[in-house]
Amino acid sequence: MVTAIDKNTALVIIDMQKGIVKFPVVHPIDGVITNVVKLVTAFRKEGLPIVIVNVDPSGNVASKARTDGGRNAPPMQFPPEFLEIIPEIPVLPGDIRVTKHSWSAFATTSIDEELKKRNITGIVLTGVSTSIGVEGTARNASEKGYNITFAKDAMTDMKLSAHENSTGVIFPRIGEVDNTAAIIAKLSDRT
Repeated sequence: MVTAIDKNTALVIIDMQKGIVKFPVVHPIDGVITNVVKLVTAFRKEGLPIVIVNVDPSGNVASKARTDGGRNAPPMQFPPEFLEIIPEIPVLPGDIRVTKHSWSAFATTSIDEELKKRNITGIVLTGVSTSIGVEGTARNASEKGYNITFAKDAMTDMKLSAHENSTGVIFPRIGEVDNTAAIIAKLSDRT
């Protein structure tokens, strides 16, 4: 349950890109997209920053780190449209845009620097997939001292058990978990 949202909070949207939202997921993607758009609208209304993260796995150095399980294969190449943010999410010139090459947006981008420049102390996390991009980013954000709120109905995963482990076990240990409506209701009460 969300109890508070920091005065300086950013919305961080993970991997809501054309190639990723086509993956088979356990929650209807249209509902996830609808809730992400609601959060974008609410954050814009409050004048709060929005961070739009996409992933380009072809630059992931971890793919070269192991030789078992076929992970030492040549890097995958994706068509340019795979990396594009879905059109339902309006991207504005003032938004923070980062491309990650690993699970965490904090590992291979300037997101921490960009948030600190804006005195951001809290983040609301959304996106796909819950147990990979969202959780990877959340773990690093927690280590960097951000207060984290998770919009559980604005994220999904390809495996239900992975989604449930993240939202029910991991996320409550590093932040607050609630639904989009509750988070939006708290935005105007930021302290």
